Amino acid sequence: MKLLSLKDEFISLLEKDREFRYAVAGLLGLEEVLRRLDRNEQELVKLREDFNKLREDMNKGFRRHDEEIAKLREDMNRGFKRYDEEIARLREDMNKGFMLVERHISALGARWGLMAEEAFRSAVKGLVEEELGLKVERWTRFDGEGKVFGYPSQVDVDVAVSNGKVILVEVKSHVGPSDVCTFKRKAELYEELEGRKPSRLLLVTPYAEEKAPEAAKHLGIEVYTKV
Repeated sequence: MKLLSLKDEFISLLEKDREFRYAVAGLLGLEEVLRRLDRNEQELVKLREDFNKLREDMNKGFRRHDEEIAKLREDMNRGFKRYDEEIARLREDMNKGFMLVERHISALGARWGLMAEEAFRSAVKGLVEEELGLKVERWTRFDGEGKVFGYPSQVDVDVAVSNGKVILVEVKSHVGPSDVCTFKRKAELYEELEGRKPSRLLLVTPYAEEKAPEAAKHLGIEVYTKV
């Protein structure tokens, strides 16, 4: 009965005492605020945990990204290195190929030059014999002391005899100053070995270098280019 009287008294105070009623309402509101604060704190803790997990996941993602970028850079560097090596090998192979082609061309050119020289000599020899009525013969001797070429070698030159006079004829498809000097040494060797001095030295060519006629004039050699 005492408990009931306390309850009745509490209810009566709520009904009659406005200040008491406001005080109780305030206490009830504070409890609700505290409950809400507790809920908010729990949500904040969960939010912080979620944020930390998100940050960790982002860091892992950045690390994976950095690793992938590093791997990609390494792969690209290896690719560039292989490319540079392949380009270097290709350049080397091309240089070797060009050198090989150049050697073949030089060899063919030298061979063709010798063939053309011999063909040209035969043709001009025939013209000289036909037009001038000279009999041209090939004179060949071994130069043991190397007076003509600077070392022991076979030396040959065309010889024509007209009215008892010896004419030496050198026929070449191309003549330079060195060819003129070589022809002069051949004439000196002929005189030494045969004991007869050639009366004329004829150098027949379709093309003479600029310095060749000047050298021939000093050495007493006649150069004919209109062949």
